[in-house]
Amino acid sequence: MPAPAFTARLNEQIGNEFAASQQYIAVAVFYDNETLPRLASFFYAQALEERNHAMMMVQYLMDADEEAIIPAVAAPRVAFADIVEPVAIALAQEKRVTDQIGELAGIARDERDYPSEQFMQWFLKEQVEEVSTMKDLLTVVQRSAENPMLAEEHLAREAGEDEGADPTAPPVAGGAV
Repeated sequence: MPAPAFTARLNEQIGNEFAASQQYIAVAVFYDNETLPRLASFFYAQALEERNHAMMMVQYLMDADEEAIIPAVAAPRVAFADIVEPVAIALAQEKRVTDQIGELAGIARDERDYPSEQFMQWFLKEQVEEVSTMKDLLTVVQRSAENPMLAEEHLAREAGEDEGADPTAPPVAGGAV
C-alpha cells in the first residue's frame, strides 16, 4: 500500500495534471484562433499527454486499492499578448510540475514506499523531456515572433521525429486514448 502522505500528495498531483491539460487546451485554442495549426496541434497533443499523466496516477491508486480523487481545477488562462507568451507559460508550468514530481518521489523515498518511488521514476524522466521540449519551443517562437510561420515550419519539420508510445509508461486508467 502506498504511504498515506504519498497518496494524499498524488491525489493533489492528479489535479495539477488536469489543470495543466486544461491550460494546454486553452493555449491550443489561442493558436487555432491565430490560424497557427501546427502550434495548435502541438498543444492539443500536450493536453492529451497531461490528461493521460493524471489518468496514470488514477490507475496507480486504483491498482493499490487507494481512493483516487478527481478534483475541480481552476479555469486556465485564455488571453495572451503574443505567440511567445503561451509557450513561456507552458515552460514555467513544466518546471513547476517537475518540482511537484520531485516532491512526490521524495515523499515516497522518505516514507520507504518503494513501489511508489519506482512509479515516480517514469515521471521524473518524462519531466526532463517536457522541460527540454518547451525550452526549445520557446526559443523557436521567440525567434519567430515577427513571422509566426517560421515556428509553424519548424514544427512541420520536427513532426516526423515522434517515437510513438513509450512502452515503459505506466498504464492509463480507461486505456490510452
